[in-house]
Amino acid sequence: MKIATFNVNGITSRLPRLLEWLEEAKPDIACLQELKTSDETFPRLEIEAAGYSAIWHGQKGFNGVAVLARDGGGLAERRRGLPGDPDDTHSRYLEASAHGVIVAAIYLPNGNPQPGPKFAYKLAWFARLIEHAASLVASSEPVLLIGDYNVVATDGKGDIYNAASWKKDALLQPESREAYRRLLAQGWTDAIHALHEGKPIYTFWDYFRDRFSRDAGLRIDHLLLNAPARARLREAGVDRAVRGREKPSDHAPTWVVLD
Repeated sequence: MKIATFNVNGITSRLPRLLEWLEEAKPDIACLQELKTSDETFPRLEIEAAGYSAIWHGQKGFNGVAVLARDGGGLAERRRGLPGDPDDTHSRYLEASAHGVIVAAIYLPNGNPQPGPKFAYKLAWFARLIEHAASLVASSEPVLLIGDYNVVATDGKGDIYNAASWKKDALLQPESREAYRRLLAQGWTDAIHALHEGKPIYTFWDYFRDRFSRDAGLRIDHLLLNAPARARLREAGVDRAVRGREKPSDHAPTWVVLD
């Protein structure tokens, strides 16, 4: 079973790339982030024509997450939005079950500029995610928290090409990293790190300064697995070539294969 996450950076403008990738990679489940479209304008018909059922949590011009399941897969919504802040209207969390597993599509706040209210919101949202994740990690079912976490876990070459030029960015701040470590400490496994520790496997390349051709990337899209999912983990990787195509997202699809 192949389960993937892909920040599409605008599903309307990137729809050809998304459909192309779905046809090539054929993930059984795909979690999407940064749809940047309302619920009413989500391209449901095109997704269904590609062989996928979908649920989505849209927001016009910003944010937005979706879960796609190939051949139906018994796709069912479990939760829309994180608990803990009824005034939070951002579309950043969508939890579903399909193909016998539980997945959460996550688009964690970027937090820039920092310090400031956007960074404070990032940390507060992270705290809410950690609290909710505690109710999922001990599940007897395989659970995967996957998406764009907007966190670079370490300064190592396995996570970032050169940390020096990003030192003031919210993605590398000690508070962001500490929150990510607290989440992992519940018992989640970072799949890419587990199978490719120390290797430079990036998921995001900025559009500027020729960063993709130089492989000047970051790893900010993470796939976290609870113990039953970790026991079934066989492969993990990034479809890097998708980032090099015409009018791409600045992220590449990231995936795991489970027994």
